[in-house]
Amino acid sequence: MTLPKSYLEYPKRNNGMDHNLYNYSNLFKRAPVTWPKNKNVALWITVALEYFPLALNHETTVKSPPFKAPGNMVTPYPDYRTYTAREYGNRVGIYRILKIFDKLGIKASFPTNTVLAKRYPFLIREIAQRDHEFIGHGTDMNALHFGGMDEDVERKQIKSSLKGLRIATGQDVSGWLSPARSESENTLSLLTKNYIQYVCDWANDDMPYLIGQADKLIVMPHTMELDDRQLLVNLGQNEKTWQEQILMAFDFLHRESKVCGGRILHLSLTPSVIGQAWRIKTLHDTLEILMQTGWVWNATGGQIATEWKAQQ
Repeated sequence: MTLPKSYLEYPKRNNGMDHNLYNYSNLFKRAPVTWPKNKNVALWITVALEYFPLALNHETTVKSPPFKAPGNMVTPYPDYRTYTAREYGNRVGIYRILKIFDKLGIKASFPTNTVLAKRYPFLIREIAQRDHEFIGHGTDMNALHFGGMDEDVERKQIKSSLKGLRIATGQDVSGWLSPARSESENTLSLLTKNYIQYVCDWANDDMPYLIGQADKLIVMPHTMELDDRQLLVNLGQNEKTWQEQILMAFDFLHRESKVCGGRILHLSLTPSVIGQAWRIKTLHDTLEILMQTGWVWNATGGQIATEWKAQQ
């Protein structure tokens, strides 16, 4: 039986993904970007400050999320094994990371659950006094955004989480990373209405680009490919291999930048993973090598997004 011609007609079919959230663009045909001080590679580091409640569902979520965020509880309530393993990062690992940043003069961005900011005000003060950047990261790791979510519930969830984080940190909070990177059909427009300038959920580019209605949001290249939890825990790689991958990525981006303009090397860190005693030295040594190359502009996500936008 021959398929009817209408079967192959799809009004939204175009280059790239089949939606109109952004225009398809070839990275290597874009106008080059120049970073401050003639540096080749912008080093952007994010450190996730996550709170995983023991209960499965967040109390404000009317419809239960269709999945759990990576790192969530595993065994029946109360899952103290998983809960305390995550809490280790916020009690121990994070301070090891901050010491390294202090020593090497590094500024980073901290995607932060609002519940954590309220529960750990002393930790927020430690980070804020170092002039690091806070990024909105939802209410907690059970308060997900997902397809089919009631728009009014999500609107209140985003507004409440950002208001609480801005109060707790004293910062404007211009960036956003959804818990588990999950969005609904309305997330982007709701973020714009809550004064978010850049979002980190999309992993389809090495450089920023514009997304959403009227191109009001900047997508920052928050990669999953060098994420410590993904490589060291999920894939079981050793720390030496992780370091080699980071340095190989930097070397390639540095060489590519000489032809195509400035590039971004993003590293996603999880305090309960990289903050372990047998792993923390690898982080120190890797960042020390990068900072000593002389080709790195270390900046927060907000600084990079602002610099990129100014050159468009």
